[in-house]
Amino acid sequence: MTVHSIERTVQKTHEWLKEIAAELGSDDQQQAFHALRAVLHHLRDRMPVEEAVHVGAELPMLIRGVYYEGWKPSRVPVKIRHKDEFLAEMAKDFPDDSTADIERIARAVFKVLKHRIDAGEVDDMLKVLPEDIRAIFE
Repeated sequence: MTVHSIERTVQKTHEWLKEIAAELGSDDQQQAFHALRAVLHHLRDRMPVEEAVHVGAELPMLIRGVYYEGWKPSRVPVKIRHKDEFLAEMAKDFPDDSTADIERIARAVFKVLKHRIDAGEVDDMLKVLPEDIRAIFE
């Protein structure tokens, strides 16, 4: 790894955050980071370990670190099958913002994921999610 690699992953991360912020109608990269982290963690925890690892491999190095932060593979996949349960769990990541539109946040982040990672991997990820949760992202 070189310093250039680190600089490049920081640049890519800022690009992702700007795109997420734009999808959320904002320029607040802190808000975008919070949204990205929440969505990645809840998707990751809902997928079988092998698929979660495949998704992680598609992410820029810095975002990959955020993705794996706190992950306990022995505790996944979490048995959430319904959209409302998924969104309620995700809402716990936004305790100070009772006005947060969690479904809109999830859709915005996923739109960027679909733009930034391999389409085949996105399809594989969607296939392992229950239909009711998959509907958020399709």
